[in-house]
Amino acid sequence: MAAAEPKTGKPDYISAFANAVNLFGSPQVAGDVFSHIPSLLVSDFDAVRCELWLWDESSGSAYLTNAAGLDVTHRRDYSTPEVVVGKVASSHKPVYNGLLMSGGEEDREFGSRSGLTHASAFPLIGKDKFVGVLAIYTRKPASKDLLQWWELCAHIGGATLHQLLTDRENKKTITQLSLLFEATRLLNSTLDLAELLELILKIARTEVRADRGTVFLVDSKNKQVWSIVAQGLDHQEIRVPFGHGVAGRVAVTGEIINVEDAYTLDYFERGFDQKTGYHTKSLLCVPIRHSSGYIVGVIQLLNQIEQGKFTTEDEDFLLKLSGHMAMALENARLHRDALEKQRLERELEMARGIQRSLLPDAPPVIPGYELAVINEPCYEVGGDYYDFLSLGPQTLLLVVADVEGKGVSSALVMSNLQATLRALVMHLHSLEVLALSLNEMMYNDTKSRKYLSIFLGLVDTRRNGLHYINAGHVPPILVDGETGEYKLLQDGGTVVGLFPTAEYERGSAHLHPGDILITSTDGITEACDAKDDEYGYDRLAQCVAKHRTKSADQIIEAVLAEVKEHSKEGVHIDDKVLMVLKVTKDKTLEAAKGKGL
Repeated sequence: MAAAEPKTGKPDYISAFANAVNLFGSPQVAGDVFSHIPSLLVSDFDAVRCELWLWDESSGSAYLTNAAGLDVTHRRDYSTPEVVVGKVASSHKPVYNGLLMSGGEEDREFGSRSGLTHASAFPLIGKDKFVGVLAIYTRKPASKDLLQWWELCAHIGGATLHQLLTDRENKKTITQLSLLFEATRLLNSTLDLAELLELILKIARTEVRADRGTVFLVDSKNKQVWSIVAQGLDHQEIRVPFGHGVAGRVAVTGEIINVEDAYTLDYFERGFDQKTGYHTKSLLCVPIRHSSGYIVGVIQLLNQIEQGKFTTEDEDFLLKLSGHMAMALENARLHRDALEKQRLERELEMARGIQRSLLPDAPPVIPGYELAVINEPCYEVGGDYYDFLSLGPQTLLLVVADVEGKGVSSALVMSNLQATLRALVMHLHSLEVLALSLNEMMYNDTKSRKYLSIFLGLVDTRRNGLHYINAGHVPPILVDGETGEYKLLQDGGTVVGLFPTAEYERGSAHLHPGDILITSTDGITEACDAKDDEYGYDRLAQCVAKHRTKSADQIIEAVLAEVKEHSKEGVHIDDKVLMVLKVTKDKTLEAAKGKGL
């Protein structure tokens, strides 16, 4: 544009000002008032060059928005404190006929290059709010009269700009609230975590005009952030340790990172760009915070499409949306956890059914003996095991075992024990060899990561004899049916599966009519009260002795009731197996003897 020189004759500033008032108030001009103000000062108020600078609160600087008059090939687009515009922006006071060559280096360079000599600048204020600076440049000092007209134009321009900016801000606020409302509605439209992550990224990218982005979730347990949603990476799973890269850093610090060039960051991981052929320029990374303050995720956006950089307004939008995103993520996680819990419960119920099928449905019926057993796992499945294995018409193997630990892993070892034991007894008839073989096979299977205690009791029903090996198990108790006295069956050796080799020694006892053999796991003897006092062997033996005239089933009921009462205020829980073998008199045999048969 050619330089505008002062017109000849006396300028009609009154008519020009009236025209300015009408023009600035016109609805047709309101949207383009930024360009009309400088143009009007040049065409009607003898400005050689006029610039409109708007104030940016976030950066604390004024930015050149529009200019008219003398065309300048290069002009910094933001103010510094040394230039005339910067001084007015700092003081909110006008500068009249400032000599450019007496100003800062930038003013001097500008005057030398443009041929302009004087600058007058006026603050633009509307309703006591500073909105910008109107800068006017001439080749000679302006008259006092002209300075007053310029100042009047600055007053009306400030009021007009304030109203326009306020209207724009209000419209923007309404638009942003609408966007937030719509975003919130969308975020609450699904409980599927993958779909939700896609929605979050779509909303964020659309609003801030980002080319790509990723939503990371915080995995506090593994100290990582991870994601399966990343445009341009074909939805590959990404995992980043805490503190590494931009997302890993934000997950730990909670800071907002907004840069025009990501490569200026020492901690920016360039490997993703090198791997994909993408080039990251501008970057915005914001934490997703729960309402309680803790960080549940991170959203990272790359390459702003329109301006080439992300603004503080973009940050504000994401921060306002952060709480809604966090709540939606929390709901989706809870839903996912509930589904996972239901799935696990179904699988555990199935596993419990399978485990029950591995155990005998009921004790065998043996003339001259009563057998009863109870099994109470503390979880859906457990590591306690019992069995009755017939080795012949007059020989029965009683088995009670306790795999170290609880839950699924112990249940798996228990099922392995059941299969191994049943395979071995078909070919072995020596308790010592059976225990040695069982130890070797279990050690090879578990590599000593799991071990078990076991009681193997071989009952000779014809001679009322008992041969046994106690491999580190809770000692069974043999109660005398006549006196109630008892002894512990402790002969045997170490636990099974912990060492590659072991030695076992057989123990034996004779069973008399009325005698009671009680075999249990430590869930019975180690049941504790509120003072951490264990139920123990003495209480178990005394309870059995007290009820020794009762049936095996009734003895079990009595023991369980006493254990429950003892431990009702305790915190120790464990799987429980309790087996009772009671020797009875064979009435049929006695009757036959009485008849001399």
